[in-house]
Amino acid sequence: MPSRPATSTGLGLALLSAVTFATSGTFARSLIDAGWSAEAAVITRVGIAAVVLAVPAALALRGRWGVLRRNLAPVGVFGLLGVALAQACFFNAVRYLPVGVALLLEYLGVILVVGWMWLVHGHRPRRLTVAGAVVALAGLVAVLDLTGAGRLDPVGVLWGLGAAVGLAGYFVIAGRVDDGLPSVAMASAGMAVGASVLLLLGLVGVLPLRAVFGEVTFAGQRTSWLVPIAGLSLVAAVVAYLAGIAGTRILGARLSSFVGLTEVMFAVLIAWLVLGELPAVVQLLGGGLIVAGVALVRIDELREARDADHPAVPALTPGG
Repeated sequence: MPSRPATSTGLGLALLSAVTFATSGTFARSLIDAGWSAEAAVITRVGIAAVVLAVPAALALRGRWGVLRRNLAPVGVFGLLGVALAQACFFNAVRYLPVGVALLLEYLGVILVVGWMWLVHGHRPRRLTVAGAVVALAGLVAVLDLTGAGRLDPVGVLWGLGAAVGLAGYFVIAGRVDDGLPSVAMASAGMAVGASVLLLLGLVGVLPLRAVFGEVTFAGQRTSWLVPIAGLSLVAAVVAYLAGIAGTRILGARLSSFVGLTEVMFAVLIAWLVLGELPAVVQLLGGGLIVAGVALVRIDELREARDADHPAVPALTPGG
């Protein structure tokens, strides 16, 4: 169990990760509104971040390349699901939805993990987990606001659910990475994989790659496209991933799971302050239910681990 100073450090890192991850939708919105494709924004974001982290990653490995080779499979899946799929779908979702709503849909990935563990591994959920899933699904219905004036674009909803699949995939594989692999190496390699795959698909014409190199509107002001790019790659990728991975390793998966839920609150607050976006009241209530449902699932994981020493799935939030 971590000491108090270590716990304080872990909490600080986890909160820093949540805040910086929460900025990604707001930074991306300014680029997408200016004509960027979501895929181009993701490639630029994680590609720059992978390059920035390459040297620190090599230094952290200290020649222990065998550790990286042993973890090529989980790191590859991390790049494909936790980076490429989750972020591309999330950035496409914010084309049609408020940033906070898109992130709430992505967080349903936690509930998808429950279904995966049950169907594939026979890990039947306990009552509290089932209750959490039901509460979260009720929240989803409220967020969608199917009969109200705030009804959401179904295309955006599908993209948001795609982000949830990517997030769930990351949760499933994250715990399989060797503890000996430094956090910076995992982040750099995973983002390099994600950027490379998306770039390849774009070059062969499967995905749209559009970028506009001029002024964009950010926080109500005209500014260079480099401003949101720097925010996406350095703040919402380099800082967010490093702080999140390091915080999770200090606190453990369960405590960092709850701290990570604050990303939703931060994303809504940032989008409101910078973009003037605020979901309808019923959608805010639905968002609260989703967060409450996810929290119930995490509480049940904590109880189960305490009772049976069964490891829970890590909960770093890469999509936003």
